Amino acid sequence: MPSSVSLLLGVHAHQPIGNFPEVVIDAHERCYQPFLHTLHRYPEFRFSVHFSGWLLNFLLKHYPKDMALLREMVKRGQIEVFGAGDTEPVLAAIPERDRIGQLKELSRKLKKNLGQTPRGAWLTERVWEPTVTPALARCGIHYVMVDDYHFYCAGKNKTELNGYYTTEEDHHTLDLFPISEAMRYRLPFSPATDAIAYIESLLDQATPGHQPAAIYFDDIEKFGIWPETYQWVYEQGWLEQFIQGVLASPHIQTQHYRDYHASEKTRGIIYLPTTSYIEMNEWTLLAEPAHLYDDLVQQAKSTGQYEHTRPFLRGGIWKNFFSRYPESNWMHKRMLKLSARYAKLKIKQRTATMQQHLYAAQANDAYWHGMFGGLYLPHLRRTIYNNLLALETLLDQQAPRPAQYQEDTDLDGITEIYLHNHTLQIVLKADANASICELDSYLLQHNFGDTLTRQTEHYYRKIQHNAQQNSHQHQAGIASAHDRISFKQTINPEDLIPDPHAQRLFIERLNNEALCYQPQSTTRDNEITFQATTATGSITKHFLISSNQLQVTYHYMGESQGHLQTEINLAMPSCDGPGGRYIKNNTILSGFGEPITLEELNMLTLEDDTLGGSLTLATTAPATLHAQSHYTVSQSEGGFEKIMQAVKLTLTWPTSTNKQQITLQFTRKK
Repeated sequence: MPSSVSLLLGVHAHQPIGNFPEVVIDAHERCYQPFLHTLHRYPEFRFSVHFSGWLLNFLLKHYPKDMALLREMVKRGQIEVFGAGDTEPVLAAIPERDRIGQLKELSRKLKKNLGQTPRGAWLTERVWEPTVTPALARCGIHYVMVDDYHFYCAGKNKTELNGYYTTEEDHHTLDLFPISEAMRYRLPFSPATDAIAYIESLLDQATPGHQPAAIYFDDIEKFGIWPETYQWVYEQGWLEQFIQGVLASPHIQTQHYRDYHASEKTRGIIYLPTTSYIEMNEWTLLAEPAHLYDDLVQQAKSTGQYEHTRPFLRGGIWKNFFSRYPESNWMHKRMLKLSARYAKLKIKQRTATMQQHLYAAQANDAYWHGMFGGLYLPHLRRTIYNNLLALETLLDQQAPRPAQYQEDTDLDGITEIYLHNHTLQIVLKADANASICELDSYLLQHNFGDTLTRQTEHYYRKIQHNAQQNSHQHQAGIASAHDRISFKQTINPEDLIPDPHAQRLFIERLNNEALCYQPQSTTRDNEITFQATTATGSITKHFLISSNQLQVTYHYMGESQGHLQTEINLAMPSCDGPGGRYIKNNTILSGFGEPITLEELNMLTLEDDTLGGSLTLATTAPATLHAQSHYTVSQSEGGFEKIMQAVKLTLTWPTSTNKQQITLQFTRKK
């Protein structure tokens, strides 16, 4: 029988592309730097590290001394580096050709900067689909880690998960290590002595002929960035205590995954279902199914059946985020279309810049929402669109598109109509609202239609119950973010009311009644007309793009006296921060976070420092404007908070104004 447990300890470091520099700097100073400096003092403690490509680039540029320390630790054999997709994509959500390109790009970067070619890879958010196996194998990746939960769902039990297994797909093989959930919840949250005792206890589960492994690979941000962890891990000495305790234990040896993999045989063949870690499987569900799922989990826990039944309480899969959130689905399908256009180019037409923009648009963070995913964060979605539009501009130069065309981009059964020129693009939903779902300024590389519709979330139930204390009591240590309930600001009941419709641009009501449009024939590529018939007449809505201007013209023909109203939801990058402002007649009225009402309006400018430009709204006939902020309620490891998604402009004018033209003009700051 073996006399020790192999501790395979790995940490994953990642920051989303487009994250605020001050956030990344804070993460380095409170987490990455002290973690590396602490481990550097113990060269005999072997561990593994994965840095996403964008974060590695940032740290190499801004913290060369710390990266030199990292290289030294790799060179002396203390660290094993792990690969992945360069921009941290969910591999299952991008095409095979891009999986291979992304994996090779980070492996090249690691070899160049750290001197080691990875044999293992971090699987983003541990999202497993068998179809990712061939790409990983083709790129020289021999093993990846997924959760032990994945293995439970395939029928394995706890005592069988102290080694690795082999899977195959299309004649390509890949080895799979099960990450211990028990260790994920202990490191670093329980006292170091308790964590060490748990690792030592795994020796009791050893089987003849096999070296048992304690398998851990999780976010390094838990070691300094999560609430309370900096004080706990560094100031109170948890990490130092853990390292010293492990090295002093006669029953634990630290080992690299590559060495364990080379010396130990596979435990056998396995085929895992499509799944991710257990918390993610809840986050992917709509609110009502998530309520039911959570109730079933709590019921199973209360009866002591949870450990036996949880493989069968599986929740959803990661790709459910595309069906849950139309905004995520739209970004994803736009990315897939542009990836296909890039792939169709002749090799000599492709450039490194095109590839960089494509890969950046595949970064996972802005496509999902849970405790961590960044779909609710406008600056992360904006980064996706920045790269999509930059790539689209370059593709149009090499292989121009028609100036107007139609397709069902997002596969929702509704046709989208594209009108574009070299500076502007609008995408219209050909449904009853005939509204704009994407409004792109290539000049500013920004989608002004990038808003988020408020929908009911599962965590609203926690807010409504106003749980003010942790739902799980710890006897010692600190609470994991999964167990904490906190509020970063006051959330009111009205903040949780779902939006009645998608937050698009140019949604009309006549005398408070929604209109129902039908498209009309058009003869020019840069325009399109819709018509709505009412009980007392008709309204035409005409879209025209010209250079950097969008003109929307309304003609009302009827007898009834009343008012016509249109709603324009605009994504302004500064949101409610100090960089955005309303300007009228060269006078600053307020920031975007403040509501304003203007009578007899003919012109208003929305100036945005983050955007590096402005949008000017003009009307040919006086209108009443009401502007307000549109917020959604998000959750994160720091607690619940309100996030501004858009400026909601509502323009109202009398039907006696038979013709009204609204012009949006986009200007870049000189």
